[in-house]
Amino acid sequence: MFKVLTPPAPFAGRRRCVLRLGILALLLASAVPAPPARGAEARRYSIAFANLTEEPGVLLEGTGFTGRDVRESFVLAARLLPVDLVLYDNGRDPQKALANADDAIRRKVDLYVQYHHDAATNALIGQRLQAAKIPVVAINDPVPGAPLYTLDNAAAGLIAGEALGDFGLSTWRGASVLAVVIGNIGARDDRVPERVQGVIEGLRRRLPGIKTVPLDTRGNPAQIGPLLGRLVAGQPGAKLLIAATDDTSALAAKAALETAGRLADAAIVSHGVDRSIHGGMNDRKELDPSNRGSVVIGSVAFYLDRLGYDVLPLALRVLHGEPVPPRTLTKHKLITTANVFVEYPPYDMQ
Repeated sequence: MFKVLTPPAPFAGRRRCVLRLGILALLLASAVPAPPARGAEARRYSIAFANLTEEPGVLLEGTGFTGRDVRESFVLAARLLPVDLVLYDNGRDPQKALANADDAIRRKVDLYVQYHHDAATNALIGQRLQAAKIPVVAINDPVPGAPLYTLDNAAAGLIAGEALGDFGLSTWRGASVLAVVIGNIGARDDRVPERVQGVIEGLRRRLPGIKTVPLDTRGNPAQIGPLLGRLVAGQPGAKLLIAATDDTSALAAKAALETAGRLADAAIVSHGVDRSIHGGMNDRKELDPSNRGSVVIGSVAFYLDRLGYDVLPLALRVLHGEPVPPRTLTKHKLITTANVFVEYPPYDMQ
């Protein structure tokens, strides 16, 4: 910032006025950048993103996030980068995924981001894009030869299990404590079993002798009430450390405990941190500094609503010829009432 120089009083003389005006002109000239040379403007890149699916109501990766959440994260992230997005919906359909890749090849995009679960389709798409000399970044499921950005379900589960174990040690030392894993625990396509195994390992690191009871909803959250109700009825004196595979299951478990009159005997840690947990600007928030007494003590963030902010910079590194690791993992984090407003500020909740 430059201080504004006022003209000298008339009695100071013309010479001083000319001198000061000359200095001011030099300062202003040095403050204004020279126009860029022809062709020196920052290059913009055409990046195609083929989403797993944007079907309404379809939830991704065993969480509460939708394809629309993922798509919006790419659109918002691209606004901050020299990127022009070309958006596709793979619709969980191999033929549609192939057609999308073929269209991107015709458009001669600079890079293709592929999010699709079918390994054979991914391999074929990788071959076609390689032949067209278009680099690829894969999400969650590999494309041969392409860098992969992926969730780390085992690590997320480990975080949840350790958090529950720590709570049990600090709150219920000496009490009879039972661990419960509840949700769609057999969903292999979403790698939920890896999440469950991580939970069990985390619990055992803190409480080596703890017993863990699996309650499989088989994808139907309405089963949580009956399943958990029967369990707590048979454990009248036990404290319960409950790991929910997703946020919807966590809230259903909370409701079941309330119905059974056992809220004071349980602690729940979930996975995902979707809007049902962190809320929107005007929503009721399960994780909130003003709601520290909630039985839901935390949820492990999967950040699918911010996926574009991680993947697009990775894609630009590929385009710039920079080295990138073959596998980049989501940095999962436990979100609690203590840090929820740091991760999801009330004024910026998507």
